[in-house]
Amino acid sequence: MTQETVPPRKRSNSYNIFIFVLTILSLAIMVVLLLPLAPQTLTLLRIYDNLICVIFLIDFAYTLFSSPKKSDYFIKERGWLDLLGSIPSFGITQYGGLLRLARLSRLARIARLMKGENKKELVADVLHNRSQYAAFITILLTILVLTISSVLVLQFESKDPASSIQTGADALWYSIVTITTVGYGDFYPVTGPGRVAGMFIMFAGVGIIGALASLLSSLLVGGGSPAPAEEDAPAPAPAAAVPSDPEVAALKQELAEMHLLLEKIASGMAVKS
Repeated sequence: MTQETVPPRKRSNSYNIFIFVLTILSLAIMVVLLLPLAPQTLTLLRIYDNLICVIFLIDFAYTLFSSPKKSDYFIKERGWLDLLGSIPSFGITQYGGLLRLARLSRLARIARLMKGENKKELVADVLHNRSQYAAFITILLTILVLTISSVLVLQFESKDPASSIQTGADALWYSIVTITTVGYGDFYPVTGPGRVAGMFIMFAGVGIIGALASLLSSLLVGGGSPAPAEEDAPAPAPAAAVPSDPEVAALKQELAEMHLLLEKIASGMAVKS
C-alpha cells in the first residue's frame, strides 16, 4: 500500500506580498542601523527590527509545520537560514545584526514564487479581487508610513532640546495622531526637517484615510450578491415607450382633423345622392 504524498499548502498571494515587503523593510532597517544616528533613533529601529523578527519566527513556524516533508524545507529550501534571520538580537551584541543577512534567502525564495506563471497568476488575482487587495495595500502602506515617518521625525527632533518629541514612543504617537488627521497638538515638530517629515505624514494620512473611507463606503453601500430567485427570474420585457405630452397633443389634433375630414366627405356624398 503506497502512501500518498500530501501537496504543500499554498500560501496566498497577499501573504507572499506582505512577507516580501516586510523582508525588504527589514533589510533597509539593517542598513540604516549601521549609520551614525541619534541613540533614540537607533533604539526605535531596533524595536521595529525585533517586531519584524517575531513576525518572521511565526512565518518560519507556519511554513515548517505546513510542509509535507519538514526536512526538505529546513535543508533543501534553506529553512535554517530563515530561522537564523528571524532570531531577535534585543541589542545584546552588535554583531547579531549579521544574522539579518540570512533574510536574503527568504527574499530570493519569495521573489522566485512571484516570477513566471506565478507572476501572471498574481496579476490576474489582483485585477479580479481589486477591492480585497485595495484594503490590504492600504494597511501595508499605513505600516510603512508609520515606520518611516516615526524614525525620521525622531531623528530630526531628538537633536533639539526645545522639541517635545524626544523618545520613540513620542514619535510613534505623533505619527499615528497625524496620519489619522486628528492632530491633538500635544507633540509637534519644531525643526525644519521635522516639519517636512510632518508634511509627508499629513499628505500620506489624507490619502490613506480617504482610501479607507472609500473602502468602508463600498462595503456599506454596495449590496451583496442577488438572491437565487432574482437571478433565475427572466428579465422583464421592455415596456412600451410612453409618449410625452406634446406628442399626445399633436396626436389628438390629427385625430380631430381626420374626424372633420370624414364628416365633410360624408356630407358631400349625401348631397350628391
